[in-house]
Amino acid sequence: MKIKNKRLFELLKEYLTVYLPFQRIVSPLTVKSYKETLNLYMDFLCFYEKLQLKDISFSDINVKTIEAFLEWLGANRDCGVSTQNHHLSVIRAFLKYVGEKDPVFNDYYLSSRQVPRRKVEKQLTVKHFSEDVLNALLSQPNPRIRNQHRDLFFMILLYDTGSRDSEILNLRPKDVITDSSSPYIIVLGKGKKVRMVPIMKETVKHYKSYISRFHKEHGDNIPLFYTIIHGIKQQMSDDNVARFINKYAEMSRKTCPAVPLKVTPHMFRHSRALNLYRKGVPLPLIAEWLGHSNLETTLIYAYADTEMKRVAIEKATDANHPLRKAKGFDEAIFDAETLKRLCGLC
Repeated sequence: MKIKNKRLFELLKEYLTVYLPFQRIVSPLTVKSYKETLNLYMDFLCFYEKLQLKDISFSDINVKTIEAFLEWLGANRDCGVSTQNHHLSVIRAFLKYVGEKDPVFNDYYLSSRQVPRRKVEKQLTVKHFSEDVLNALLSQPNPRIRNQHRDLFFMILLYDTGSRDSEILNLRPKDVITDSSSPYIIVLGKGKKVRMVPIMKETVKHYKSYISRFHKEHGDNIPLFYTIIHGIKQQMSDDNVARFINKYAEMSRKTCPAVPLKVTPHMFRHSRALNLYRKGVPLPLIAEWLGHSNLETTLIYAYADTEMKRVAIEKATDANHPLRKAKGFDEAIFDAETLKRLCGLC
């Protein structure tokens, strides 16, 4: 198979297998994220430019195709503005590396800088669900069935710790500390930051039940949550998590109409954090618990709580409420007749 621009694919391989993991020393999760973005962009180029993968060259990576890619992400993959900006940053970072490796290609990086980042508007709400919805979701799996037992414990741990699904998927049994008066898990978060997250005693009971069934053979390198493919235990994928959460959401919606039309793993994190904030846990403590390096990120839960209260009050205050019927200053005093008198017209 003859490749039109062999250098492009050589640099892609070097970037993902050498530069990021061994020179930048980024986490395996970051490498995976960058790889997924670049693969997705390459797939899009094949579709958009009607090319085969082997025919893609640097000239195809331009302002037009990058902007079209971002639009496609929003329209066809339901990617929000932040996700689109992340993909844009990944493409730019790769092109910057290419330009540093060979100045001949630097124009491609400079060209990518012409693509503006999407403007992120501060949201006053977060996608979450109530404790009633949580109860409905957790009541769907049948723990007597092996995989459903696993799914149940995953959702319990996901909500109890408020961790990202990727952080839960990276756990090993050794990361769950139960022989302590205050049990906790050791989480490797973004930027390789380690944090200790407490878990409830009830969660410990679920953990021990899960371990006795899924980890009879002790091994530090076996993922806490795994799937068996060709007889080999492999870390469960986030796609698998999204699949079973969506399945239980559909099932629970039959008895609990409040279940959102789309339930994602990240909604467990938002729901837990918002619940803690409403029960009086200080924002700085929630920020540390979630692994936020900036308190500003955690303020979204304060904004969300205030906005939800406002909406609830608006709904409770009907059209006949005195507050709605009371005239304002301008309306009560500066009516037409008053203005005429002030102007000497009557």
